[in-house]
Amino acid sequence: MKHKRVLWILAALAAALVIIYLVIDVGGHWDYALPRRGRKIMAILLTGSAVAFSTVVFQTIINNRILTPAIMGLDSLYLLLQTAIVFLAGSETLTMMNKQLHFVINVGLMILFAGLLYKLLFRRENQNIYFLLLLGIICGTFFQNAASFMQVLIDPNEFLVVQDRMFASVNNVNGDLLWMAGAGMIAVVWFCRPNLQYLDVLGLGRDQAVNLGVNYEGVVKQLLVLVAILTAIATALVGPITFLGLLVANTAYRLLPTHRHGYIIPAAILISCIALVGGQLLVERVFTFKTTLSVVINFLGGIFFIYLVLKESRL
Repeated sequence: MKHKRVLWILAALAAALVIIYLVIDVGGHWDYALPRRGRKIMAILLTGSAVAFSTVVFQTIINNRILTPAIMGLDSLYLLLQTAIVFLAGSETLTMMNKQLHFVINVGLMILFAGLLYKLLFRRENQNIYFLLLLGIICGTFFQNAASFMQVLIDPNEFLVVQDRMFASVNNVNGDLLWMAGAGMIAVVWFCRPNLQYLDVLGLGRDQAVNLGVNYEGVVKQLLVLVAILTAIATALVGPITFLGLLVANTAYRLLPTHRHGYIIPAAILISCIALVGGQLLVERVFTFKTTLSVVINFLGGIFFIYLVLKESRL
């Protein structure tokens, strides 16, 4: 009952923030304000759900509560793609490109990269999840350096276009992208639904899961594909928010001290929505768009990350 009560409180808080965001300072211009704010809220809810869901699943698989899917290098790959388009074809190509096509290309290339990573990882039976982490760190560092190299060479005016893509934004999300992102997320979660029932067992560790009869390699492989696709969709939709997954997942672990993912995942999703809607309210109403949503989230998440590292070092 305690866990359900916490979930209801989080749901009520998330709903209250959403309503406040939709109705605050409308001034009677409902026809103009509601569609635009509704589009932003949809983008926020989809992104928050995808990041929270993928982070909890990823941390359960690797049995570590500090690492997040960003460690696989998908955020860095996204920035490399934006920089490469401007470097090779100019900033006009990026700004004039059809948004649906741009979204599909970004998601497709990130999924392709994740697929190559997993194929390399599971090509041999003895490879383990820590090899994936090492490979992800190496690829992420390579992508960052390659993007930095191209950013140094491009025109300063074109760099401003790339810089704008380096920060998450829900202000210019196309309504058609929301339907594409939502449909993609539902499809991949539905496809991997049979494997989600093993998350509680996977949380016990590889040896215990194998002893309990779980096809560990097969289940983990499909769940990693789920993580990669959700991360790719969220990043391509609004941009990279590096510390969001770390922040919301660890807050959920502390609010609900249980191993049951039936409570942890909904709690992480609700906390993610609260953090993003609250952050967007701060950006629009307090900072008057002088900063971005990712700066607010990464500032709070970075402090929380340092706290977690210091706490773990004392154990």
